Amino acid sequence: MAELYEADPLMIEESLEDWVITKCEDWRDYYESNYEERFEEYYRLWRGQWDPADSQRGSERSRIISPALQQAVESNVAELEEATFGRGKWFDVSDNKGDTEKRDVQFLRNKLTEDFEDCMVRKAVAECLINAAVFGTGIGEIIIEEMKEMAPATQPIMGGDLQAVGVNITERVKVKLKPVLPQNFLIDPVATSIEDAMGVAIDEFVSHHQVELLQEQGVYRDVYVGSAAPDTDLEPDQDLTVYSDDKVRLTKYYGLVPRELLDSAMSDDTEELVGEEGSDSKYVEAVVVIANGGILLKAEANPYMMGDRPVVAFPWDVVPGRFWGRGVCEKGYNSQKALDTELRARIDALSLTIHPMMAMDATRLPRGAKPEVRPGKIILTSGDPREVLQPFNFGQVNQITFAQAGALQQMVQQATGAVDSAGIAGQVNGESTAAGISMSLGAIIKRHKRTLINFQQSFLIPFVKKAAYRYMQFDPENYPVADYKFNASSTLGIIAREYEVTQLVQLLQTMGKDSPLYNTLIQSVIDNMNLSNREELIAAMTKAMQPNPQAQQMAMAAQQAQLQFQQSQTAALAAQAQESNARAGKLAAEAAVVPQELEIDKINAITRNLKEGDQDDREFERRMRVAETLLKEREVQAKEKGNQQVERRDEETRQAEQMLMQRLNQE
Repeated sequence: MAELYEADPLMIEESLEDWVITKCEDWRDYYESNYEERFEEYYRLWRGQWDPADSQRGSERSRIISPALQQAVESNVAELEEATFGRGKWFDVSDNKGDTEKRDVQFLRNKLTEDFEDCMVRKAVAECLINAAVFGTGIGEIIIEEMKEMAPATQPIMGGDLQAVGVNITERVKVKLKPVLPQNFLIDPVATSIEDAMGVAIDEFVSHHQVELLQEQGVYRDVYVGSAAPDTDLEPDQDLTVYSDDKVRLTKYYGLVPRELLDSAMSDDTEELVGEEGSDSKYVEAVVVIANGGILLKAEANPYMMGDRPVVAFPWDVVPGRFWGRGVCEKGYNSQKALDTELRARIDALSLTIHPMMAMDATRLPRGAKPEVRPGKIILTSGDPREVLQPFNFGQVNQITFAQAGALQQMVQQATGAVDSAGIAGQVNGESTAAGISMSLGAIIKRHKRTLINFQQSFLIPFVKKAAYRYMQFDPENYPVADYKFNASSTLGIIAREYEVTQLVQLLQTMGKDSPLYNTLIQSVIDNMNLSNREELIAAMTKAMQPNPQAQQMAMAAQQAQLQFQQSQTAALAAQAQESNARAGKLAAEAAVVPQELEIDKINAITRNLKEGDQDDREFERRMRVAETLLKEREVQAKEKGNQQVERRDEETRQAEQMLMQRLNQE
């Protein structure tokens, strides 16, 4: 296949290390002219170190630096650390949807967590967070090291009669995260991320023995290195005395390099450029290591199977179109400078108002007298001391400076979003209503969450991915090679959790213990509290909420017995109702027979002892009228008796129905 470019004749005469160093020097010039001075001042403000360049007034004598910005940095970093590592599990691994076997995913997560703990990844991530809060951008380099794992073990000897105690040594590949300071990091000035840049470089001092060990292992070329020239710009703390012995300036470049220069540098090695993709391109992704600005130690094509660069970075707050972000120190810079100026002016004024000053008539003092003021000092004068000596001061310091200092400190907290133990005055410390406190904390939590999401997507998840891919490539025996998805399992920070606990407690007060949501809310409160035995409490609550099989069986038996008892009571009440109905029918039948019996008795009474004749006829009529009257009275009495019996029957039926309903309601 024909090449798409022609080799530059000037580039052929140039070496790879010269090309890389030229790029790095250009990038360093851009960094020093735009960022170095500001970053050094941010570092001094965070450390509380005074510098003459930090003075705002020519007559300023005090050197005090307010801790407001230090508190803001520590508060924001602690909030993100707690949100990321507060629950122990800070990342998760998910498999593809078609895979039903989840054991490999669990094994990978547990293995990564164990190796990250051995390599102290959490400590390195915390340092990157501090760098991001101070300088605006957190940077980390992913390093692969061959380490020896030692474990105590026993081995049978002498045919199994004795046990030898010793150590088993296993060589393994470990992936570490190394924090990088801004002055040690170089990047293409027009790039906004590591992937978009032509390349990135890490320029720092390392111990001479580290280079020698890697030369013995064959990682670096076996060439003479020597010692590096001192350069204070690369030192982590520039106020310390520079130690220049046994140090090597190591420049590690990760990025694109011209293909012909890499071929020329690798001509003495047996390695070849790998990968067919981009074989016709002018540039190739490579790893180049240079010592002391001109000695090539390593040059090879990117050896990682995913072709990524072993550097991760994230901005604390994104600045559009720029790689370097905006940190906590930059947000609170102006307020911090104003607060320091206010405090220094007050201290300078106190030196004039508190310390005694004396005006003296020099012509009336004895020759050789030392006019100093101290307890027990005797000052000789020629004449009345009241006329020779005159104490004076410059008045009193205005008390308004206290209020001004408090307002400036509040401005620092407002700019950085940090909340200390005293809280933001009037908003969080109890001087406001509950709604105002909720609104203030809600705004603060949103700012922390914004930074947290940026940290996860730009730094944490890419680091876990790259570390897992390197383990799969260089340690396939312990890490199965597969396509996994990594997620950050971050939670709420301290402030957000306390705020949520308050809301959950308020919600608990509105419902009773018999509510089905009560136990769920209690579990949420415990889950958000920072307790040492939180997991044990949650497990105990979950176990208590699960039904007991024996208790379930006993409850079902008791329920069945209660149901049978209710059914028997219902049957008994129904039988009583039927008996009452039968009794009522019998009484009704008897009441219907009574008029007939009365009619028969009437006829018998009227016709008894009667004879023929007019008198007997009149006697018959009289008896008829008396009988009819008596008959009507008996009919009335029978009707009243029947009505009473019917009413009594109905009342008994109603009482039985009421007793049945009451028992059913109680049960």
